[in-house]
Amino acid sequence: MNEHSKLLLFTGSYASAAENGVQVYEFNGEAGGTLDLLDSVEGIINPTFVNVDAANHRLYAIGEKANGEGGKEGEVVSFAIDPQTGKLTELNRISTMPALGAGQTTTCHINRDADSEYMVVCSYHGGLVGLITMDENGQPLQLIDTAVHTGKGTVPGQEKPHPHSAIFSPDERYLFVSDLGLDLIRSYRINRDQNTLEAHGETKVQPGAGPRHFVFHPDGKSAYVINEIDCTVTSFLYDSEAGTLQTAGTISTLPQDFPAEKNSCAEIAFSKDGRFLYGSNRGHDSIVVYAVNPDTAALTLVEHVSTRGGHPRHFTVTPDGEYLIAANRDGNNLVVFSLDTVSGRLSFTGNTAELSKPVCVKPAVFPL
Repeated sequence: MNEHSKLLLFTGSYASAAENGVQVYEFNGEAGGTLDLLDSVEGIINPTFVNVDAANHRLYAIGEKANGEGGKEGEVVSFAIDPQTGKLTELNRISTMPALGAGQTTTCHINRDADSEYMVVCSYHGGLVGLITMDENGQPLQLIDTAVHTGKGTVPGQEKPHPHSAIFSPDERYLFVSDLGLDLIRSYRINRDQNTLEAHGETKVQPGAGPRHFVFHPDGKSAYVINEIDCTVTSFLYDSEAGTLQTAGTISTLPQDFPAEKNSCAEIAFSKDGRFLYGSNRGHDSIVVYAVNPDTAALTLVEHVSTRGGHPRHFTVTPDGEYLIAANRDGNNLVVFSLDTVSGRLSFTGNTAELSKPVCVKPAVFPL
């Protein structure tokens, strides 16, 4: 970052309401990738995923709360960000995904369109995808539509649907939801006249895969999903006009001598230039690095790098493309790696930050 901008990192964690579940760090790449804690927020149960709107100085965190009938349901908490100090000020919170009786409709992922008209949340336990309207000040208003997934998969952990992430296509005409329980990626369109989610199509992956998180190549011509259960990445060629995926191949995230049943996968992300793809292994506790052929969507293994902590549930590549920060839930730390933009390889910088059960880390650049 230059003297006219600041890079902040926002983290979400497993936490009780009495614990600091959301943190704000300043990241200094010029100093070799240091992390300086600026603020932390309590009062939210399990804010395990966050979304940042840097342009409008907003942060959104999911949370959960009791429904009063023995069940648990989701909520969204919005904050104003002070870029100078990193301080967060709560603006509002709304309920999402109401739960009936002892049901559980807590959410695991939150996303937002570029114009901040809509938010989309996924309920892993409820098998639901929710559409939320936002006001002109960037605050969530209410849940206005819910897509219900039905069915089951083929292996333990797939007894019912488990939507795990909702990712917009580069032009935001389509929304792609990875369902870990159904072994498919279901696409939707948002009907902006009716404020509804309309199913568009679906793409199946191999039985027992457990698709979790999904990412488009920076050129928009291919897409990739990391499969939690069978520890693979499946790549697709993408037809942006039709909004369809064509399966190109599947590759393991693990070394040949490490059993998949002792591992599960989590996050997936590209290098800034799209030449390299990264995925996280929980169990092997590593980041897998692939070289990418953008024309064919083929992946070639480069290396596996220890995350220096257990259960890397999430990681991020900094906007300048020079660093990768891993969030190790069981290691209770953030670990900073430098990223070689020529080879894609990662090197531990020696910089870490200690915090309780981090499970999401999101960067954003703020002009000063």
